[in-house]
Amino acid sequence: MKQDYLWGIDLGGTKIECAVLSAHDLTQVIARERIDTEASKGYEHIISQVASLVSRVSDQLGVTPTRIGFATPGVLNPATQTMKNCNTTSMNGRPMAADLAKALGAEVRLANDANCFALAETLMGAVQDVNPKAEVVFGIIMGTGVGGGLVVHGQVINGLHGIGGEWGHNILEEGGKACYCGKSGCVEHVISGPALEEYYEAVSGQKLRMPQILQGHLAGTDAAATATIERMLENFGRAVSTLINVLDPQVIVIGGGVGNIDLLYTEGIERIKKYIFNSGEVLTPIVKPKLGDSAGVFGAALLFH
Repeated sequence: MKQDYLWGIDLGGTKIECAVLSAHDLTQVIARERIDTEASKGYEHIISQVASLVSRVSDQLGVTPTRIGFATPGVLNPATQTMKNCNTTSMNGRPMAADLAKALGAEVRLANDANCFALAETLMGAVQDVNPKAEVVFGIIMGTGVGGGLVVHGQVINGLHGIGGEWGHNILEEGGKACYCGKSGCVEHVISGPALEEYYEAVSGQKLRMPQILQGHLAGTDAAATATIERMLENFGRAVSTLINVLDPQVIVIGGGVGNIDLLYTEGIERIKKYIFNSGEVLTPIVKPKLGDSAGVFGAALLFH
């Protein structure tokens, strides 16, 4: 019975979600529940919240998990087995995999939430529609932040340092805005939603959200909005061309709020052609995701697929 289920936890800063999938039919969601993380109460409380949620779902199903996958806001350092790069800062430096395994009495496997997004869209989502046999898939997150996840032969690539897929922290703009990672001009500080909104404010003197900026550009009535969208498209083309040059994935999936902008899939691809090492030809399907905010928790469950 226990092997019939795939258990996943999406460990976010505001909520913790558990999903249980059928190991025999990934489209079948057996159970799904979420609770508040209450991260302000500290690391130990987060662990206890996870244990409470798993216990609740176990009671519903009448079975306890032997293996659970986790989508985490940072990564587990393979060398030290402690967490790093978490925006829920109480997790950083903590042996979270060991602590979760002890609290739950189960084998655990951790992956960055962007990697879980990429895995879920590969095995259950958009990739199944365009190339279900894709060997290499890259998942992009373009929203409040910018991240990425890499899946090869249906497996997440965490990498030697645990930073596989960290596309958002490559330098895109020399002398650009300082990033919390210690560098300046990272992809995240050029084409994330907040970065583009800051650029618009600097050019126009006004504060607008991305949907309004896009509307102004499409209407042809706001030169600052057009400059902002132009900045997004040009830098998207530069940054994604590098991904294709290095990995040449069969599919790229773009999630996050900025990823909903239709221009990325038309004019954005034209900009990639300017920079790709392939005589200006881009054959890579670049698609929107299908799973919405389910991708993280489903991807976590698929870590043991």
